Amino acid sequence: MQVQFNSDSSVMGTENVAERIEASVREKLARFEERLTRIEIHVRDENGAKGGADDKACTIEARPRGGKAIGVTEHAGKVDDAARKAAATLSQRLERHFGKESKHSHDPRPDKVL
Repeated sequence: MQVQFNSDSSVMGTENVAERIEASVREKLARFEERLTRIEIHVRDENGAKGGADDKACTIEARPRGGKAIGVTEHAGKVDDAARKAAATLSQRLERHFGKESKHSHDPRPDKVL
């Protein structure tokens, strides 16, 4: 599974932000690793220098093998918190997505014996 991290310049003020967030997201989504081709993480500060409550946003997009991308966006006061919330929400969405997929896949019909 490939992980791509993107951010605006205002978010990269602290050391190792990309590594921390990527490790956190990988850990949260590890159980889906075999079913995903790529994860894109986008973090940004929506108010820039103005500041404000819950102005940090994290969007995570997961690409299931052979399926459409699934994305979520969460906001928080800190980038790490926004990423943690987004990873948790995405984990729930992937659980539902793959749960539905397994419910609808059927075993081949056994041959009828006459």
